[in-house]
Amino acid sequence: MSKLRIAVIGCGSIAKYRHIPEYAGNPNVELVAFCDPVLERAESFAAIYGARAYQDYKKLLEEVKPDAVSVCTPNSLHAPVSIAAANAGAHVLVEKPMAASETEGLAMIEAAKSNKVVLMVGHNQRLMPPHVKAKEILDSGRLGRVLTFRTSFGHPGPEGWSVDGRESWFFRKEEAIMGAMGDLGVHKADLIRYLLNDEVAQVAAFIGTLDKPGADVDDNAVCTLRMRSGVIGSLVASWTYYKGEDNSTVFWCENGVMKIGAQDGDQVIVELRNGTEERYKVGAISTNDKQESSGVIDAFVQAVVTGERPIIPGEEGLSSLRVILAAFESQATGRIVTL
Repeated sequence: MSKLRIAVIGCGSIAKYRHIPEYAGNPNVELVAFCDPVLERAESFAAIYGARAYQDYKKLLEEVKPDAVSVCTPNSLHAPVSIAAANAGAHVLVEKPMAASETEGLAMIEAAKSNKVVLMVGHNQRLMPPHVKAKEILDSGRLGRVLTFRTSFGHPGPEGWSVDGRESWFFRKEEAIMGAMGDLGVHKADLIRYLLNDEVAQVAAFIGTLDKPGADVDDNAVCTLRMRSGVIGSLVASWTYYKGEDNSTVFWCENGVMKIGAQDGDQVIVELRNGTEERYKVGAISTNDKQESSGVIDAFVQAVVTGERPIIPGEEGLSSLRVILAAFESQATGRIVTL
């Protein structure tokens, strides 16, 4: 089998730490092109992998004709780049949030369908080992019905992660569209939908900019969610957890409680009402400071190679995006928003 010819569009931190090394580690892949408005970034990766460097993604698609692309651009470009790639016949892995609006998300899904290419969204939280284990436990029914939950994702902000630091596009609304909610909140909306195998029915949210001077996007959000099944819970996204990252989820259920990523060392803890306790060390949740393989790249490559539906298709990315968009609507109107 000939190797998949991959182009990476956008050469910032998510490409540097996740996409590029994970493609390089996949035996079915050849990295053939890199694109970034700062040409030197694309050139540095091109030199390592014997690939071509571009500033213009349209020119890349036309000249290189890659089999597949990773879209690692600022959020505002996710839809235009993904649609252009699909129209060029390339399979697409796009970072989250998949789009800036529902209309854009639907257009991306349609472009992938009409061109018969894979569209997958990089919601890596589903593939983190503690979350895989948590889903297995929930699906087993041992905890009974989930009644309430809280899920939180916070860190000190993108200035410590982005290649541009405090000058990053993450802080500019025109490019980022949304702040902590697009960076972190959409991950947890996706995770809750996935773990509960349920959809969000209603959202009430407080979203604001509390402590990032000069940022014109949100740095904090606290949301209350009601699922279709009746389960209620809270979702928190923050760029002001200055003492370190928190990516934890707790489910309170009929028969006990399950804590995920809430204590160091034990990634999943189950405490049953009958007094028994189970602790699982199943592998870490990736953090900005300590990168773990996301599993997203291998899953995308497998979907392209086998022709199977990707594990996180565009439709799933759109459902998670809708939750975030509803939260912004709630903040703007002061109302509970029904999806």
